[in-house]
Amino acid sequence: MAGSTTAERGERQQESSGPPPRLRSRRARLRAIVLLGLALVFLGIPTVWLFYGSDWLRAEHVSVSGTRVLTPAQVEAAAEVPLGKPLISVDTDAIETRLRQKMPRIDAVDVVRSWPRGIDLKVVERTPVLIVQKGGKFVEVDDEGVRFATVSEAPKGVAALELTLSRSSSAAASLRRFGESRLVREAVGVARAVPAAVARDTRTVKVRSYDDISLELRGGRTVVWGSSEKGAAKARTLTALMKASPGARYFDVSVPTAPASSGS
Repeated sequence: MAGSTTAERGERQQESSGPPPRLRSRRARLRAIVLLGLALVFLGIPTVWLFYGSDWLRAEHVSVSGTRVLTPAQVEAAAEVPLGKPLISVDTDAIETRLRQKMPRIDAVDVVRSWPRGIDLKVVERTPVLIVQKGGKFVEVDDEGVRFATVSEAPKGVAALELTLSRSSSAAASLRRFGESRLVREAVGVARAVPAAVARDTRTVKVRSYDDISLELRGGRTVVWGSSEKGAAKARTLTALMKASPGARYFDVSVPTAPASSGS
């Protein structure tokens, strides 16, 4: 019994000769954290210098894509990219804001860092669906009713918009209720709904009131469209009506379920 007790005491003394297992584990984790922190410091300093201090990753050139009417030089000048600055510090949101403010023709723009030394400007221009004659020039209107540019020559294949609001009480009430901007958007909605074959022949979209919109086509033909509502149904009806009466000069699809045509 005495020998057994002495052996047990020896084992207990060996176990108590070092720190407890939990304390050793904490110390090991602390050492690991310290070593990791030192590694990050030594690795981070060169990385920060590479992005902000070196000449390797600086904005040195600008590329522009997607322009149709605008020129790349015009877009680059309006963007005012801070050449010579660290590429990572270039404010791409500010560049996008400048382009939208200075160039209403731009519908969308994506400003991208092109490592190691470039900025890419990917532009989408607005497309005119109607034009409004103003003096001797033409205002382009896009598919959202936005008047985005004034040009000296009318773009080919784009119909003219005429706001010929009549003096009737209904037309005056329509203007007061909807406003000119809303009536322009209604005309745009009609222009977008017109069948492609008819759109190619459309010379003028006339707006007299909200529900009195008509199309003047080549060859002296007229289409009474009404409002922009039920555009898809009116487009289908107009296509069928023109096929059934190829020599007609007057088409009325304002009520698509009861169309009419006349003239020869």
